[in-house]
Amino acid sequence: MHKPSILFMGTPEFAVPSLKILIDHRMPLAGVVTQPDRPRGRGRQLAPPPVKILAEAHGLSVLQPERIRDEAFLQVFRDLAPELVVVAAFGQILPGEMISRPPLGCINVHPSLLPKYRGAAPIQRSLINGDETTGMTIMRMDEGVDSGDILLQEPVPILPEENFGSLHDRLAEIGARMLYRTIEMIIDQSVRPIRQDHAKATPAPRIRKEDCVIDWSRSVKDVLSLIRGLSPDPGAYTFLNGKKLKIYAARGEASPSSSAPGTVSNPAADVLAVAAADGFVYPEDIQMENKNRMAIRDFLRGYRITPGTTMG
Repeated sequence: MHKPSILFMGTPEFAVPSLKILIDHRMPLAGVVTQPDRPRGRGRQLAPPPVKILAEAHGLSVLQPERIRDEAFLQVFRDLAPELVVVAAFGQILPGEMISRPPLGCINVHPSLLPKYRGAAPIQRSLINGDETTGMTIMRMDEGVDSGDILLQEPVPILPEENFGSLHDRLAEIGARMLYRTIEMIIDQSVRPIRQDHAKATPAPRIRKEDCVIDWSRSVKDVLSLIRGLSPDPGAYTFLNGKKLKIYAARGEASPSSSAPGTVSNPAADVLAVAAADGFVYPEDIQMENKNRMAIRDFLRGYRITPGTTMG
């Protein structure tokens, strides 16, 4: 079986399992393209992206162009002449030449059941919308946004306790296995592309700061879905006595209530109840502005909240 030369393009943790499975199966990697090192953490020290760390650990050639559309990088791409390009959360839009030049095409590892959730934040949007099922798609890229033909697709149930972080990690592993299976199908010519129904496309735009604000006038389910969809990063938040309060985990119950949305009801030693439209939300894992993340019982030991206080 002829193994095609592959140019891998990816940047964050989500892309690491996909690169690792290619390494583990000794696929010929012409190179690894990732984003430049960026400042991170409180010290703002330059830090390499996760894909670079893995690639260098295996002695692979790493390229970090600031802009892949620059002629200098495109010439490098031409010289590498990969037979197949694999993309997993790279972070830049590919120019048409990179999509069309490889003889076996350019394929993408995407964490949704396309055409649903095209865009930068499909996992978060699925959780925020309260979906019970998501999935993974391996698609052949075109010059649109996540609009290419589907090569392989697999539905994935969302577990009740999952948040963005845990679902992200699980989908990354599933996507890696699907990627390798797709490459095998491309090699033996058994792959059967399926055209997307563009009329059913739904957007999954990047999460903005304003998307993270908890609206206590929404239902308990909606509030909990927002918290799950943004945990641990970037984190859903509200305001308590003028300070930002991030909530990473919570439980809730729908029940009749006369309390105005956002009102704190009878805080106890280890429980905080906040009114939503149709019941109460009980934060369990929180972080007050300029404080460490902690369990709600530890927070309440050192922070007094009077009944009737309003969040938001």
